[in-house]
Amino acid sequence: MGFIDTINVDIKKAMLAREKGKLQALRDIKSKLLLEATSGSGEVTDEVAMKIVMKLYKQRIETYELYKKEGRDDLAADEKFEADVIGVYMPKMMSEEEIKTEVDAAIATTGASGPQDMGKVMGMLSGKLAGKADGKVIADLVKAALLNN
Repeated sequence: MGFIDTINVDIKKAMLAREKGKLQALRDIKSKLLLEATSGSGEVTDEVAMKIVMKLYKQRIETYELYKKEGRDDLAADEKFEADVIGVYMPKMMSEEEIKTEVDAAIATTGASGPQDMGKVMGMLSGKLAGKADGKVIADLVKAALLNN
């Protein structure tokens, strides 16, 4: 069963269980997948679907943090709930230690010697760790490693 089929089945389950919040988050995932299918080649691969899910999750977390900062706990709770629902469909992320190991290997491979080489290292890691690690975490670790060289 593909990722889109899984979402469709879970939408039906949420409808039958009358889980309004969960249904809203799942429909958002489905709408973004359909939008990608109509704007692209017509077929959404699981890899593309995972990128979409990660983006939606990240948006929900950012909005949650913004609402918390502004003191809107009612809206923050809704965003957190939707982020938790979307988080179930995200791929397993790499730990910070695993990312550090990849960063060290990439620095050794590219021969990077300082912050000016960050583009080389990030270019190599972006494709390799896509969908497995957050880009911001990767960039922070690369920057720290290059500053210490």
